[in-house]
Order: sequence, then C-alpha cells, then structure tokens
Amino acid sequence: MNRYPLWKYLLIVAAILFGIIYTLPNFFGESPAVQISSIRSTVKIDTQMMNQVEQILKDNNVPVDGIYFDASGMHSTVKVRFTTTDTQFRAKEILESKLNSNPDDPTFSIAFNLLPNTPQWLQSLHALPMYLGLDLRGGVHFLMQVDVEAAINSRIQGLQISARNLLRENNIRYSGLVRARDSVEMQFNDPQTRQRAEKVLKSQMSDITVREETGSDKLILTLSPEAIKQVKENSVKQNIATLSKRVNELGVNEPVIQQQGADRIVVQLPGVQDVSRAKDIIGRTATLEVRMVDESITRGTEESVAVPLGSELFRQGKGTPVILYKEPVLTGEYISNASASFDQYQQPAVSIDLNGDGGRKMRQATRGKIGKLMAIVLFEKGKGEVLTVASIRDELGSKFQITGMDTPEAATDLALLLRAGSLAAPMHIIEERTIGPQLGAENITKGFFSTLYGFVAVSIFMILYYLVFGFFSVIALSVNVLLLIAILSLMQVTLTLPGIAAIALALGMAIDSNVLINERIREELRANSSPQSAIANGFGHAWATILDSNVTTLIAGLALLIFGSGPVRGFAVVHVIGIMTSLFSSVFVSRGLANLWYGRRKKLTSLSIGQIWRPADNAGIKK
Repeated sequence: MNRYPLWKYLLIVAAILFGIIYTLPNFFGESPAVQISSIRSTVKIDTQMMNQVEQILKDNNVPVDGIYFDASGMHSTVKVRFTTTDTQFRAKEILESKLNSNPDDPTFSIAFNLLPNTPQWLQSLHALPMYLGLDLRGGVHFLMQVDVEAAINSRIQGLQISARNLLRENNIRYSGLVRARDSVEMQFNDPQTRQRAEKVLKSQMSDITVREETGSDKLILTLSPEAIKQVKENSVKQNIATLSKRVNELGVNEPVIQQQGADRIVVQLPGVQDVSRAKDIIGRTATLEVRMVDESITRGTEESVAVPLGSELFRQGKGTPVILYKEPVLTGEYISNASASFDQYQQPAVSIDLNGDGGRKMRQATRGKIGKLMAIVLFEKGKGEVLTVASIRDELGSKFQITGMDTPEAATDLALLLRAGSLAAPMHIIEERTIGPQLGAENITKGFFSTLYGFVAVSIFMILYYLVFGFFSVIALSVNVLLLIAILSLMQVTLTLPGIAAIALALGMAIDSNVLINERIREELRANSSPQSAIANGFGHAWATILDSNVTTLIAGLALLIFGSGPVRGFAVVHVIGIMTSLFSSVFVSRGLANLWYGRRKKLTSLSIGQIWRPADNAGIKK
C-alpha cells in the first residue's frame, strides 16, 4: 500500500546529490586576487595579456596561486589569485607600473578582487558560491539623480536646429526663430508661408506639436508629451547601461545598478571600499562624435607636419595617429540604435540607426564624399580617442553600416559603445553610504546563527513531539534547505539580509506542512484506521491543504517579485524558490521516508508519531 516505485527514490537521491554539489562551493571561502581590465575601448584583453601578466609577476618573484582569462562578462578580463593580501597589494603595484607606461593616461585598470576557492571540478559544473550583497560583504552605495531636464533642454536645442534646417531645405523663409523656455517660436511674414511651414514641420517632425499664435503669423513648436516622456525614460536607461559598463573597471562581482523612481539610479558596489575611485569612474562624462578625416595630410606624416587650422590630432587603438576636422558631422545623441551585423561580403560590421535629424545631417555631410574617410571618436575626461575609421562607400542616411571590423566581437563592442558610450544626461550623487567589511561579516554571522538556532529549535521540538515522524520531518527540512541554497547558488543570486530572512521564513513554512501531515495521520489513527491506511490517507488529505496554503503564499511572493524593487525583490526571489522546494521536501521526501521505514511491514500495528488523544475515552494511547 505504502511503497514508492524505484524511480521516485532515485529522483530523491538525485535531488540530494544536486543539493550537495551546488551547496558545497559556499563553504570554500575566497582568496585575494587582482583583476586586469581595459580602460580604453580600442584596447582589448585577450589570452596574450594573461601570458604577459604571468611573465611580469614571474620576473618580479611574485608567487601566483592561479591566473585566469575571463570572457564571460560584458568585457574580457584577466584575474590573478594569490594566497595572501600582502602578495595581492604587491602584485597590484607591480602590474600598474609595468602595464601602464603613462600613469596620467592609463590603458589598463588593475583592481582588487576576491575569487572563490571552489575546486575546478565543481566550477566545471558551474557550481559557484552565491554572491553576497552590500549589507553582507560591505561596499559603497550611491543614490544618483539624473538631470532629465538637461536632456530635455538638449532635445529642444536639437529641435530648434532641425526646424531651421528643414525650412531651409524647403526654401521657406521666416523672419524670426527664437527659443522661449520649453518651446521654439518661428515668425513668418504672411499666413501662406506660415501654413506651408506648418505642413512641412508636421509631416517631417512627428515628435512635436505645432500651434498657431492667435493674431499673428507665428508658430510655436513644443515637444509632444510622448516625446518628453521618452526623452526622460531613455536618458535614465542609457545612463544605467553606461554605468553597468563602467563599473567593470572596479572588479565588482554582481553590482546592483537599477532605476528608482522616475529619475534616480541606485548603484551598489559590494566589496568596494575606495569611494573616491568609484565616484570618479561612475561619474565620468563621455560623448560620441562622428568626424571627417582631414585627407589633406599625407598618411604616415600626421605627427611630423603642422596640424591645419580647424583640425585636431587624435590617436586610434595603440597609438596610430589620425587628423580629424574639429567640426563634428553629428554627435551620439542622434544615434537611436546600433547593432552588430555583417556587410555584403559577410564581414563583421555595425548597423547604425539615426533619428530624423541625424539622418538629414548625415546625408548633408556625406553627399558627394564617396571614398572619403569618416571616424567615430569617444571623448572621456576631455580626451578623445578614435574608435574606428571607415571609408564612405555611398551617400549615408538614417541607416548605414560601419565596416572594417576585425572580428564579430569588435563589432559587438563598438555597437555597445555607440548605444551606451556616453551619459544621456548629467547625474549628481544625492546619497552616499559606505559599509565596512567588518559590519558585513557581523551581519553574516548573525544571520547564519539566527537561522541555525531556529532550525535546531524546530528540530528538537518536532522529534520530541512526533518521535520518528518528527525525525522524518527534520530530514525533509534539511533537504529543503539544501535544495534552496543549491538553486540560489546555481542561479548566482545575490544574497542579502532580506534573503536570509526569506530562508528562515521558508524553514517555518516547510515545517508547517509537515505538522499538517503528522496531524492528519494522527486523526486517521483516532478514527481507528490501520497504520498503513493512516499513512496513505494522512498524506493524501494533507496534500490539498498544503497546496492551497502554498499557492496563496506563492501569489503574494510573485506580487512582491513583479512590483517590488531592491531588497523587497531579493526577499521575494528567495521566498518563491523556498515555496517550491518546501512542497517537494515536505510531501515527496517525507512520504518517501515513511514508505521506506513502514511501507514493507505487512503486520504493522503502531506508528511512532507521539501521543494520540481520543475524545471517546479521553485517554492517551501511545502508538
């Protein structure tokens, strides 16, 4: 009656092995390390850098515990593990002096890091420890305000320029064009010209509203509410994407960069203690420009001749000089999208989409310039660096390709820079907090022991009150914790204090399910059912109640997951996963243990499930 088929026991064993394998990495700890990443967009990290770093450390007698090339993130990095922090500090100083010949203009970022001590065979199974959040590991927290009004102001300035150019292209004369706060006012000499201008503006500029001023031949142009909303949303999203790329230089594992409210961004960098350097990197301003190459200079003589008036000398990649005109063709604000693709010869390329204004500017700049060279320049900290120089093969418009990419990876990186290489709007820090590693370690200790003490107290109560069935419940509870931590580790969830609270809550909910099962079995025994029938009916009747209670709690957890943010969302993730694992362990594992212990006894006369009180004789009969 109460026997599991072999496949169910094999499933339980497989689940326990899965839990052990993916929980183990959390007990190996971490070792000090340094991370080498590229600061310049045109300089890539590859396996040759790993060999170079290894040779530098070997020449300076710095012992290394391991060196790794990591291409899993947004940008490739080289990570070096050490046995002591003293060696880590010494290695960082040596690598900075050897890799960056000019300290004032560094090429590589060498940042402190921590690497897990997980054995290689576990790492090959993607068994890695959970990341620790800011409140457990320490680090810095910034709340940044995005100046969306500056983005809108920039957009209105572009609107003014676009309207002027559009009227000139259509030979429509106007007597005045001025900026008035959040609008552009255009004065005309007669109603017919005003009507022509209104028709052209409405047909060519879909993101504006045009209205006539009563009693005069004046048009007032404003951004539509939808366009203003889009400018605000895009400025915050682009800033988030840019920040995500920049914090890679800090060597931070699992940084938190997310939107808070309409115009604020939360940046949490676990493990970072150098606040000034973090502020310098995440607050860096950058802009993109498309410029024409000054081809009046013979190639190869850029550094030996005088730079013509109206041109500038830049460098591409590892120092190749190139002279560009100062006047940009267009800036990054006109790029609406950029994606990696392939050209007609199946070579890596970048497809660029410009907005309406950018398309007009690009057509004007490239008309009659087939075969000329065009460059894309990234400006950071007041210094410009040429990302790529491409030849114009045809008159360009709103859509064109940048060819000449060496690899698909280079095309992907350039597309990312074009999409998020600059901040769409200025930001300033309105809140700043630093959490020391000692406080984080204290939080871990308190969270661990509070969960442990709760588990021990519940286990003692269950065994004393339900005897053997209480022991089954404790084993099921242990499997629940094992599976929960294993799944969180596999998903590489960032564990925070709210996450620890959710684990404790999951334990309480899981043991509540076992209490329901045990009490159902007791009720069956009170009704004079046989022990085997009591086990079968107890688990069967309790299942419906357990499912109902967990589904309602799951709905609440999903609501927190969907609508929550920050710590609330972290709590919800652990809570939802805990519900799933508790359903499996409290019903499936508990039933398997009961069947294994009692299922094969044909003449079973009693169950060790604690004191059973029968109302009929008001006496306790111990089964």
